[in-house]
Amino acid sequence: MSIKSIEIKENNLLENGKNFGQVGQYREIIGIAKFILDPNDDYNKKITDLDNLSTNSDGHVEFSSDIHIMLPADMSKSNKKIIYDVNNRGNKVMLSQFNSASRGVMVAGVAPDDDLGNDFLMIQGYTLVWCGWSHDAPPVNGKLRLFSSEISNQGEPIKGKIYSQFQTIKDVEQIMLSDRMHTPYPAFDTNERDAILSYKKYPDEDAIVIPRNKWRFAWNDGNEIIDNPNFIHMSDKFKAGIMYQISYTAYGAKSTGLGLAATRDLISFLKYSDHNDNPTENKIDYAFAFGVSQSGRFLRQFIYLDFNYDDLGREVFDGIMPHVAGGMRGEFNQRFGQASKDLPSVISQLYPSASIITDDIEQSQKDGLMEKFNQRKSQSKVFFVNTGAEYWRGDASLIHTSADGKQDLSSPENSRIYHLSSCMHGPGIWPLTDTQEVDGMKAQNYLNSIDYTPLMRALLINLDNWVSKGIEPPNSSHPKINDGTGVTPNSLREKFSKIPINFPEHFSFPRKMDFGDNEDVIDNIPPKNGKSYGSIVSEVDDDGNEIAGIRHPDVAIPLATSTPWNLRHSDVGAPYQIIGLTGGPRGATVPFSKNKNKNDSRLSISERYPSKNYYLDKISDYSKDLINKRFLLEFDLDNILSRSGERWDFFNK
Repeated sequence: MSIKSIEIKENNLLENGKNFGQVGQYREIIGIAKFILDPNDDYNKKITDLDNLSTNSDGHVEFSSDIHIMLPADMSKSNKKIIYDVNNRGNKVMLSQFNSASRGVMVAGVAPDDDLGNDFLMIQGYTLVWCGWSHDAPPVNGKLRLFSSEISNQGEPIKGKIYSQFQTIKDVEQIMLSDRMHTPYPAFDTNERDAILSYKKYPDEDAIVIPRNKWRFAWNDGNEIIDNPNFIHMSDKFKAGIMYQISYTAYGAKSTGLGLAATRDLISFLKYSDHNDNPTENKIDYAFAFGVSQSGRFLRQFIYLDFNYDDLGREVFDGIMPHVAGGMRGEFNQRFGQASKDLPSVISQLYPSASIITDDIEQSQKDGLMEKFNQRKSQSKVFFVNTGAEYWRGDASLIHTSADGKQDLSSPENSRIYHLSSCMHGPGIWPLTDTQEVDGMKAQNYLNSIDYTPLMRALLINLDNWVSKGIEPPNSSHPKINDGTGVTPNSLREKFSKIPINFPEHFSFPRKMDFGDNEDVIDNIPPKNGKSYGSIVSEVDDDGNEIAGIRHPDVAIPLATSTPWNLRHSDVGAPYQIIGLTGGPRGATVPFSKNKNKNDSRLSISERYPSKNYYLDKISDYSKDLINKRFLLEFDLDNILSRSGERWDFFNK
């Protein structure tokens, strides 16, 4: 166990001593966890560049991370279970996903620290844990980060190639060399002639190189353009909506894999240690991991490399839920890894997507995401949860199909795959708007409005009951080729031609990208394009709503067409492109007409539902059926009915 100490900076009662049901008061602990790793331990050797970090007098590597814990003040009243939230770019996520707290700056849904939502997790008695795991999280107060030295070769900084992608919503002349304000890796030589800047219209196209004399590593400070290793500048400007790629030689790398070790060792300490520093007082029976988008991809990497056991061979997480991660992992154990990158066209960690052993698209490899878990006979349970957005991005279906997208695959007995039908990457936005507040991204249609957090609460309880009580969860529910619920995206073009929404002109299939033979130390940048993987999405009904997966009441008893995709507005460039080819995918809401409309093939609201009470009765009956199927909790029934009433009034204005 690599925890050296926990330094507590704040230890306060949460919400001024508020009582959370029968559990009572909660404490909030903010501090620093200090870690120490032996590079010679076999279970640490999977950490890339651990042997290139400075060591103490004992030959051990030391580093530290921000931690944040919310736990019952009286641990005897807790449910003796940890939920570890893999923070998203330094931000907490589970409060928005399970407590329906308001969402802050992240499109995947991040709750501000002062918003606990409906208190669901606290009422259940969970201990909530966060830990900084990334070096490059934006250096902003309140964001969780990991701190360590840079890797080096006999004291000299290690150089290496970087490959990044950018897409703006307005024309700009300069761009920082990082994604979403993360800490960039600076260019080693601002005059590097071999650096390559290129652009493309879609992720699966071949890039067009921009002449080197058209751009430079520089920054316009308002007075003059000066060399700057953290920015690229182009006088002709980077055009809104165009996808730009940069490859260059950088320095200043740190060991990204320390984040995986920090996650492993902090939870092991909180779960098993009887040391006086342990805030949980050694009163934890089970631990669960949850991650959204980037954080879900982190958990897929955690699973793939099998960081889920400690130095005594004990299981770390008993249940793991990667959410909206699709079929990707990420640069979480890669030299010069950029944790924020989130497209299969810019990372090497796509294959293997499926849990069982499969061939890659060029039949040059055989591997499975959970293969190391299976070899170790891990008893941990895994829920892979996605929305339609990750299917339309092109990679989610690869978790349950062959690489060519033509055959359904089975999954290990200790896993389930769930698709949240017609939902977008994050919980829906209400009231309706066509613009993201956080970044000004504007869509051609209203953004998707389905709040799927009630489904997430039910899935969490199903995972918990499977782990702690041995109660089998519902069967996997997702698009399938064999039953016709999984189809190619272009096959839906005719159905959507009858609905007042523009259908994407092009669907980007993931391609095998040749980054070289070692995904931990990349040597082939920019990568070479290989064969395209197959990809499917859910079939839709005549309203354009998805039929596969878990259907929220708003989808099954609809007032609108809800899609997991939406096109960029011309105001932000590339109106032909789906929002989210860089960044979180956004879906659409296309309301039904209030009364019969000869220009709309969909039935109007009045043709479907004679009255508001009739509509609410159907919502109630369907919701109760979802409860019986264990995809909804009694906890949410009143909320569903209240929200449905609000939606009825809005759509019938």
